[in-house]
Amino acid sequence: MKEKTHPPYHDVLFVDSSTGAKYIIGSTLQPKEKEKYEEKEYPVSRVPISSSSHPFFTKSNQFIDSEGRVDKFTKKYQRKSEAVMKDKERQEENKKPKAKASKKK
Repeated sequence: MKEKTHPPYHDVLFVDSSTGAKYIIGSTLQPKEKEKYEEKEYPVSRVPISSSSHPFFTKSNQFIDSEGRVDKFTKKYQRKSEAVMKDKERQEENKKPKAKASKKK
Protein backbone atom coordinates (compact mmCIF):
# COMPACT_ATOMS: atom_id res chain seq x y z
CA MET A 1 0.00 0.00 0.00
CA LYS A 2 1.16 3.51 -0.72
CA GLU A 3 1.90 5.68 2.26
CA LYS A 4 -0.36 8.66 3.08
CA THR A 5 -3.04 7.82 0.47
CA HIS A 6 -5.48 5.95 2.68
CA PRO A 7 -7.19 7.28 5.81
CA PRO A 8 -6.14 5.65 9.07
CA TYR A 9 -8.14 2.59 10.11
CA HIS A 10 -8.99 2.42 13.81
CA ASP A 11 -11.74 1.39 16.24
CA VAL A 12 -14.74 3.73 16.44
CA LEU A 13 -17.58 3.61 18.97
CA PHE A 14 -20.96 3.69 17.20
CA VAL A 15 -23.89 4.72 19.43
CA ASP A 16 -27.51 4.10 18.42
CA SER A 17 -29.34 7.33 19.27
CA SER A 18 -32.75 5.66 19.67
CA THR A 19 -31.76 2.81 22.01
CA GLY A 20 -28.37 3.83 23.36
CA ALA A 21 -26.73 0.58 22.24
CA LYS A 22 -22.96 0.84 21.69
CA TYR A 23 -20.78 -1.03 19.19
CA ILE A 24 -17.04 -0.90 18.59
CA ILE A 25 -16.33 -1.28 14.88
CA GLY A 26 -13.19 -0.71 12.85
CA SER A 27 -13.62 2.27 10.53
CA THR A 28 -11.86 5.07 8.70
CA LEU A 29 -14.28 7.70 10.06
CA GLN A 30 -12.61 10.60 11.82
CA PRO A 31 -15.21 11.90 14.33
CA LYS A 32 -14.08 14.65 16.68
CA GLU A 33 -16.26 13.60 19.61
CA LYS A 34 -14.69 11.09 22.02
CA GLU A 35 -16.19 8.92 24.73
CA LYS A 36 -14.87 6.44 27.26
CA TYR A 37 -16.20 2.88 26.86
CA GLU A 38 -14.94 -0.15 28.75
CA GLU A 39 -12.11 1.92 30.27
CA LYS A 40 -10.77 3.00 26.87
CA GLU A 41 -11.39 6.22 24.95
CA TYR A 42 -12.84 5.93 21.43
CA PRO A 43 -13.95 8.41 18.78
CA VAL A 44 -17.79 8.40 18.73
CA SER A 45 -20.16 8.33 15.77
CA ARG A 46 -23.90 8.54 16.48
CA VAL A 47 -26.27 6.62 14.20
CA PRO A 48 -30.09 6.93 14.08
CA ILE A 49 -30.73 3.21 13.37
CA SER A 50 -28.73 0.08 14.15
CA SER A 51 -29.47 -3.62 14.50
CA SER A 52 -30.73 -2.99 18.04
CA SER A 53 -33.48 -0.62 16.87
CA HIS A 54 -34.34 -1.70 13.30
CA PRO A 55 -37.69 -3.57 13.05
CA PHE A 56 -36.20 -6.27 10.82
CA PHE A 57 -33.77 -7.33 13.55
CA THR A 58 -36.03 -6.70 16.54
CA LYS A 59 -38.99 -8.54 14.93
CA SER A 60 -41.36 -5.75 15.88
CA ASN A 61 -44.00 -4.17 13.70
CA GLN A 62 -43.67 -0.77 15.30
CA PHE A 63 -40.90 1.42 13.88
CA ILE A 64 -39.53 3.87 16.42
CA ASP A 65 -37.85 6.80 14.77
CA SER A 66 -36.19 9.27 17.09
CA GLU A 67 -35.79 11.87 14.38
CA GLY A 68 -39.43 11.89 13.27
CA ARG A 69 -38.85 11.06 9.61
CA VAL A 70 -41.49 8.33 9.50
CA ASP A 71 -44.13 10.56 11.11
CA LYS A 72 -43.31 13.38 8.74
CA PHE A 73 -43.63 11.04 5.75
CA THR A 74 -46.97 9.57 6.84
CA LYS A 75 -48.46 13.00 7.61
CA LYS A 76 -47.31 14.38 4.27
CA TYR A 77 -48.77 11.55 2.21
CA GLN A 78 -51.89 11.22 4.34
CA ARG A 79 -52.82 14.81 3.45
CA LYS A 80 -52.17 14.13 -0.23
CA SER A 81 -54.23 10.94 -0.21
CA GLU A 82 -57.13 12.75 1.50
CA ALA A 83 -57.02 15.48 -1.16
CA VAL A 84 -57.00 12.86 -3.92
CA MET A 85 -60.02 11.09 -2.38
CA LYS A 86 -61.95 14.37 -2.21
CA ASP A 87 -61.15 15.07 -5.87
CA LYS A 88 -62.36 11.59 -6.85
CA GLU A 89 -65.61 12.09 -4.93
CA ARG A 90 -66.20 15.41 -6.71
CA GLN A 91 -65.54 13.82 -10.10
CA GLU A 92 -67.98 10.98 -9.34
CA GLU A 93 -70.66 13.49 -8.32
CA ASN A 94 -70.15 15.40 -11.58
CA LYS A 95 -70.44 12.18 -13.63
CA LYS A 96 -73.81 11.21 -12.12
CA PRO A 97 -76.68 11.92 -14.53
CA LYS A 98 -78.77 14.76 -13.25
CA ALA A 99 -82.49 14.35 -13.19
CA LYS A 100 -84.08 16.45 -15.89
CA ALA A 101 -86.94 18.62 -14.82
CA SER A 102 -90.10 17.77 -16.73
CA LYS A 103 -91.77 20.63 -18.50
CA LYS A 104 -95.49 21.04 -18.03
CA LYS A 105 -97.48 22.62 -20.85
